[in-house]
Amino acid sequence: MSDYTPPKVWQPKESGGQFASINRPEAGARFEQELPVGKHPLQLYSMGTPNGVKVTILLEELLAAGVSGAEYDAFFISIMDGDQFGSGFVDINPNSKIPALVDRSVEPHQPVFESGAILLYLAEKFDRFLGKNRAETLSWLMWQMGSAPFVGGGFGHFYAYAPEKYEYPIDRYTMETKRQLDVLDKRLANNEFICGDEYTIADMAIFPWYGSLVLNRAYDAAEFLNAQQYTNVLRWANQLDAREPVKRGIRVNTTWGDHPVKERHGAEDLD
Repeated sequence: MSDYTPPKVWQPKESGGQFASINRPEAGARFEQELPVGKHPLQLYSMGTPNGVKVTILLEELLAAGVSGAEYDAFFISIMDGDQFGSGFVDINPNSKIPALVDRSVEPHQPVFESGAILLYLAEKFDRFLGKNRAETLSWLMWQMGSAPFVGGGFGHFYAYAPEKYEYPIDRYTMETKRQLDVLDKRLANNEFICGDEYTIADMAIFPWYGSLVLNRAYDAAEFLNAQQYTNVLRWANQLDAREPVKRGIRVNTTWGDHPVKERHGAEDLD
């Protein structure tokens, strides 16, 4: 039983935990820092978290499909070191979250932030991976964008990152995470991909979050979540995981895992 009573007016205090050093209740730049610029039309500033991986998977899928205009430079943004609060990054994403993209093939140069918005922007720009039923693709893309905060900021935070283990929030967010996995499992029972027989940006958005969970790459929580019960999600996750562009995209903007690629400036960096 907690004896905590919320004050009339909340005031920030040291909360502990893995992200305590960078969390503040104010937005905006904290220091001056220009962003580097590479040679390709698309400039990505990111880190290989699930939200960052969505975009690099799509870019690698576009390149594998022969879309030369999707060539990109990917610069590493260390969110634990607070790179996202540099003035250059804040200029292209006032919300200071990765990933952020700048399309330099158009004038004026177009910044895009929020991973789902970047996926949609690129899919529309190159007319790929939107599927025949665009409304269905967008519905599942928005489902992911609205649902994943419960998995990452909710379940992941309290299960893996909070300074102490609290039963109530872990139970609360585990319940919702498993409900979401069940939504996907039922959807994939009679569909090869999220949108039927077509591989789309919806798959690319959902895989880094929920595929990682069932493949035990997120929070080391597959056993806790009894992920083996979601057989359709596991089938789909393994199918996507075997795709060469997915394997390449997962490696970009990482400093961990197998064959990490901190920055990507050409295909040779991944070969």
